[in-house]
Amino acid sequence: MVTIVADLFVTDTFLIKGRVEGKYARLSKVLDDARRLFVPVREATLVDLQSRERVITPRVHVRLDEIVLAHELVDVGGDLFQAALAKDRESVRIRAFHAGRSNLEVSGRVRPNAYEPADGARRFFVMEAPEIRGVRLEGDKDLEILQGLPYVIVNRERLSYVYDFDPNFASEETE
Repeated sequence: MVTIVADLFVTDTFLIKGRVEGKYARLSKVLDDARRLFVPVREATLVDLQSRERVITPRVHVRLDEIVLAHELVDVGGDLFQAALAKDRESVRIRAFHAGRSNLEVSGRVRPNAYEPADGARRFFVMEAPEIRGVRLEGDKDLEILQGLPYVIVNRERLSYVYDFDPNFASEETE
């Protein structure tokens, strides 16, 4: 039986790949709209970020608060027009550090102040051209998936530090 891996999650401990059950839209929307504590993932493979041991299970429920990064490997809700529009929007470079047990760091391009919850209750934002550090990715086919992703979905509530390299950035305190 061939398993189609559509979704990818990174938590403090695991890289989790599988298919989000009942997904009705883009993964970022599903995560932001979730009213439950857990996201059910079918045909899941969990890879320990340190030991690289694997657990394969027909179904796992991932707590939303534990998700640090996510990615949609199979674009089931894609729109070429929306992708073209995204390329033209303003973005800035940031470097963000995870607030947890691992030394996970992600850097890339985001819309200005994307890490601030100014847009309502959204807890996730999209980072383009991400570089992931703090976890050894080389030598494991599943962990190597995290290298060269076009984007990741970042849980802003799981970040502890953000370096914003926007030359136009001015905080309210300095104005």
